[in-house]
Amino acid sequence: MPAIPLQSTRNDYADIVVIGAGPAGLMAAEVLVQAGEAVTVFDAMPSVGRKFLLAGIGGMNITHSENLADFIGRYGDAADQVAAWLKVFSPTDLRQWIHSLGVETFIGSSGRVFPKEMKAAPLLRAWLHRLRDLGVQFEPRHRWLGWPENTEATVGNIGAQILRFATPNGDRVVRCHAAVLALGGASWPKLGSDGAWQTVLASRGVKLAPLRPANCGFDIGWSQHFAEKFAAVPVKPVVLDFVDHRGRHWHKQGEAMITATGIEGGLIYAVSASLRDAIAATGSATLTLDLAPGRDEARLREDLNKPRGRKSIAAHLQSRAGIAGVKAGLLWELLGKAQMADPNAVARAIKKLPLMLKATRPIAEVISTAGGVRLAELNADLMLDQMPGVFCAGEMLDWEAPTGGYLLTACLASGRVAGEGLLRWRGQLRDDTPAD
Repeated sequence: MPAIPLQSTRNDYADIVVIGAGPAGLMAAEVLVQAGEAVTVFDAMPSVGRKFLLAGIGGMNITHSENLADFIGRYGDAADQVAAWLKVFSPTDLRQWIHSLGVETFIGSSGRVFPKEMKAAPLLRAWLHRLRDLGVQFEPRHRWLGWPENTEATVGNIGAQILRFATPNGDRVVRCHAAVLALGGASWPKLGSDGAWQTVLASRGVKLAPLRPANCGFDIGWSQHFAEKFAAVPVKPVVLDFVDHRGRHWHKQGEAMITATGIEGGLIYAVSASLRDAIAATGSATLTLDLAPGRDEARLREDLNKPRGRKSIAAHLQSRAGIAGVKAGLLWELLGKAQMADPNAVARAIKKLPLMLKATRPIAEVISTAGGVRLAELNADLMLDQMPGVFCAGEMLDWEAPTGGYLLTACLASGRVAGEGLLRWRGQLRDDTPAD
């Protein structure tokens, strides 16, 4: 395949390029343009921030108000690296930044932080207005294809990076001085983050961790009757118990959601990384649900063993244990008729109902992904060690976090780190340039 010519019928120089118009990319662009750099943001989609907008439809959770040490602990194996980003842009800094856009926030009863209007659109509109006023240029419908064949970047010179894009009008080649890659993971590919960048970076020798589902639902394999009756029905409140393959014990109360194939929801997402890894290690993961938090098993046995007379099992279960609807449906689904006639078996199951999870949902439909560019491939400024002038930020890096504002906070913080890192790198290059 011949090398693609380095000509374009359009303006083929953009100084500083940001590829990806999600939160991480836009934050990097803001840092750079505020420092006086000329910045162009390229994105594959026709409009900016599509995944950001969709994530905010049900209520835009920006960050969390818990203490910083607990906040950092939410990032698991990547906590130390993410902690360095949060020193640059903390959850408190994030709230102040949002206020600077004219968007008020409040802390919900769970400690989560939301915009006053509970929507992403007003925040994004205000942010884009600021960026455009500062001079950021936007190039939509530009899908990054990597670098043209047989080209190598000449670090420190004009046109150091030579980038190739697919557009509705054919391929376009753009020269720039440096680039920030903020291309997302592989969840919700219809919104632009399809993970295609993996092949491009791997071909240049960048080490990647495989992309995996995060904050995901799981398949169980319900009967058709149960799935048709209870899909999209919440199960609340319940307490989840799970011991993962590393011996870590998870005990959390919250809400889950029955799906046509299994289970998802906030309570499941909070433990999904460990559930996913257990399935990968052993082929399945079994958690238990306490369907009656606050009720003692001995008391349940006593109440359920009382004569039910002419009452049906369902009526007896509801009057004596307060179990009905989807919770009763779960018991019937997993115990069967014979065990449902045994009050002691039912009492045990109410307090410790086992659910065997067989697989994660497909990566294209999950909230976020784990894996990506290994953090060891980057310096503290998020520049690729083997590719000077190329910075990475956001979900395309190898870290993950539960829902609750942790994803957005770290994406924004990493974008800020990458932007400030590029400025330092630019300054070093200028300082090292001999005077005329």
